[in-house]
Amino acid sequence: MPDIVLATLNARYAHASLGLRCLRANLGALRERSAIREFIIGQKIEDIAEKILADRPRILGLGVYIWNIEESSKLVAQLKVLQPDLIVVLGGPEVSYETDAQRIAALADYVITGWGEISFAALAQQVLAGERPAARIIPGVQPPLPALAIPYGEYTDEDVQKRYLYVEASRGCPFKCEFCLSALDKTAWPFPLEPFLAELETLYARGARQFKFVDRTFNLKVDTSLAILDFFLARLDAAPDDPVFVHFELIPDHLPERLKTAIQRFPAGTLQFEIGIQTFDPEVQARISRRQDNARAAANLTWLRDNCNAHLHVDLIAGLPGEDVATFARGFDTLVALAPHEIQFGILKRLRGAPIARHTRDYGLQFNPEPPYNILATNVIDFATMQRLSRFARYWDLIANSGRYPRTLRRLLADSPFAHFLAFSDWLYARTGQTHALAQERLVQALYDYLGNDRALPAADVGADLALDYHGAGGRSRLPFEPADAQMPVPRSRKGDGATPARQARHLQRP
Repeated sequence: MPDIVLATLNARYAHASLGLRCLRANLGALRERSAIREFIIGQKIEDIAEKILADRPRILGLGVYIWNIEESSKLVAQLKVLQPDLIVVLGGPEVSYETDAQRIAALADYVITGWGEISFAALAQQVLAGERPAARIIPGVQPPLPALAIPYGEYTDEDVQKRYLYVEASRGCPFKCEFCLSALDKTAWPFPLEPFLAELETLYARGARQFKFVDRTFNLKVDTSLAILDFFLARLDAAPDDPVFVHFELIPDHLPERLKTAIQRFPAGTLQFEIGIQTFDPEVQARISRRQDNARAAANLTWLRDNCNAHLHVDLIAGLPGEDVATFARGFDTLVALAPHEIQFGILKRLRGAPIARHTRDYGLQFNPEPPYNILATNVIDFATMQRLSRFARYWDLIANSGRYPRTLRRLLADSPFAHFLAFSDWLYARTGQTHALAQERLVQALYDYLGNDRALPAADVGADLALDYHGAGGRSRLPFEPADAQMPVPRSRKGDGATPARQARHLQRP
């Protein structure tokens, strides 16, 4: 039985926790006395507690994040009732700031704020030796990155075969965008490159084909970026029928020619870039300490869309201090015209410790006091309008980001994307009262009714596009508006191509 259990509640099974693996790899002599136990939000808390206690641990290290804080609090409360002498140690971004105000911190024995690898190992050593440090809140020690043990050997064969593998070539961020906890970093620190590439080679040799880089600024140091891209290109060149899928986060206004040349060499379905635009408004950018050359960012997005095969996922945030609906709409329409594969329409959140809170009084920021701490209203967007924007974001994800409706989406957005989709969003909510549990067939019928009736577009053309979209994404039913004698297409696979996830594969097959 392990003396130490490292656990967390992930958002999905496919998301293997890199943080837990970093902790275990750095336990030193205690590593063999530890085990990783991962769960998923939505599991019954009693079942999670039962599985943890079945290991009979003396220490539980629990990773706490914005998506699992509520369930983690319930879990710790139950564990303390069932086994009061279990030493519960919390870590993670959600408990690294404003710790004294949190119920879960009061329930636990210790909280490690910030970096955890060194401090957790030291605490575990003390506790297992019969010592109990007096301080409950322990600031995490930040060592030089070469001093840390590399965690990738902690990925199991099941992880390699079935889950995204999270990797990091660097930690930290040199930028100060106030909505992000990385604004508190002094800079970005790189891991030693050659050992990192050697670990990638080991993962690849074990069969890993999906890699998600968690670096905030992958393209900050171009020489390092090129070395990592060359690593994957070499494997694709050697085995073109054995593809990989690699996710990077890019700075939007920094794309040197050397990087463009390397990106162009990748085949479709292998690269995904997450690109944070967040806002196109220069005044809002200055207000939140975000440095961004909008013209260069737009030019780079255009180049990426026109000259490479990467899947482009671009972020915008609604509810930033001082940005009203009209300004956000202009930015949204600008981004739609640049034609990335996905636009992640996010609603501002007040992450614990993030500097965005300094604008609360001046800009009337009203945040949800409960997770996920989303903005409810500002001095220029009232609560009812923010609710409309939240529904817009949800429906946009279902319809646009899903990649299921490329032809229909072009009709729906026409010459004024934000206004037309907001009108549809309002109509759909009035009709269904739902933002979740909407089956594809129900969405298809709603789109047909809205475009044909409320927008008065030719029903035959709308129906033809919807049928092509629906069946092209794997839909198997005959739609009510399809002619009875229409030839039903051969059902398509719902899976992605090779290592490419299904949603990205749909986007890359756009008509």
